[in-house]
Amino acid sequence: MAPYRAHRRILTASLVGTAVEFYDFYIYGTAAALVFGPLFFPESSDSAQLMYSFMTFGLAFFARPVGAIVFGHYGDRIGRKSTLVASLMLMGGSTLLIAFLPTHAMAGWVAPLLLCILRFGQGFGLGGEWGGAALLAVENAPPGWASRFGMFPQLGAPVGFIAANGLFLLLGLGLSEADFTSWGWRIPFLFSALLVGLGLWVRLKIGETPAFAEAIGTGKPVGVPLGELFRNHLVAALAGTFAVVACFAIFYLATSFALAHGTKALGYPKETFLLIQLGAILFMAGGIVFSGYASDASSPQRVLTWGCGATVLVGFLFGPSLASGSWLVIFTGLATALFVMGLVYGPLGSWLTSLFPVHVRYTGASISFNAGGILGGALAPIIAQALADWGGTAVVGLYLALAGIVSWLGLLMVRRQAG
Repeated sequence: MAPYRAHRRILTASLVGTAVEFYDFYIYGTAAALVFGPLFFPESSDSAQLMYSFMTFGLAFFARPVGAIVFGHYGDRIGRKSTLVASLMLMGGSTLLIAFLPTHAMAGWVAPLLLCILRFGQGFGLGGEWGGAALLAVENAPPGWASRFGMFPQLGAPVGFIAANGLFLLLGLGLSEADFTSWGWRIPFLFSALLVGLGLWVRLKIGETPAFAEAIGTGKPVGVPLGELFRNHLVAALAGTFAVVACFAIFYLATSFALAHGTKALGYPKETFLLIQLGAILFMAGGIVFSGYASDASSPQRVLTWGCGATVLVGFLFGPSLASGSWLVIFTGLATALFVMGLVYGPLGSWLTSLFPVHVRYTGASISFNAGGILGGALAPIIAQALADWGGTAVVGLYLALAGIVSWLGLLMVRRQAG
């Protein structure tokens, strides 16, 4: 436990900042599943409203690689700390402004346009967040502790989700459906301002990572990190992109899609389903912690490989469990999926950063992680909705099976390098 105590401020900064950013990201996903369809696309059918809502949700995933390029460039040239602060401010500002958006009834087509712009801003900011937070933890880790330190920014995901969905659950219990649809959904976006302030306060107190400080002290930074990445580390970047597909696919199917499909198509009560998800997300946190320790005991490559195999199996069980109508079976299905998500997510902090040298590490890890998010995250709810329309709820998990295979192939591409 000594390394944890000695680096408490660093680990807290990587965890709190990531939790804040993922809270901002998740409240959008929850609102997209529950209210954004009728508020911003009222002229469409119920199914089309949900599809359009998920398209705005997916827009941020296309913004994330752009943010990864920009923030990665400055993170590799001027440092991790200042870049992380800038990404947090952009993400927080975009989220706060969503609270003040007019609806389609107030402003017509301007309303969904503004929603898309701010959603792009959210994704742009988050594109620079994960890679920097992972480097902050891993580059400060003592020998043999890389995966256990690298799991801390990953734990920001379940913490942010619990805060986001917990607040939506309280609002759903305390407000009528009309009040929640009219103005209650705005409260989580307003609340994000306080969390962003907390994240900035923590991050402004940390210093630069030893690895980056040493690299700058021994030579000039790369002029264009993106060009260097494509010239000399393209295989590693592609492998990283494919390897993260599974974790994104599991998460967004088990959260945003499951919530929307379960409450609208299957008729489950919203508050009960949110409560089930809040319980299931604890298994994701458990999977992250387990995989962090297991990765340091064996290797991140091995743990990720086992996680990909489990993802394929979960893919065949996910749809039937969601459609079962039994709360116990639904909870078991979601908890199992999210635990497996922890296995393919927890080791990424140490595994992805190990693929790249220090001078392009921020760029390489960020681009790989966020480009993989397009395949695994942006498309997941849309494809799952299309699969549900085609073959019913039972087949929506087939996308997870495919995602597990894609991530496994990514691991094979760099087996010798990362093993």
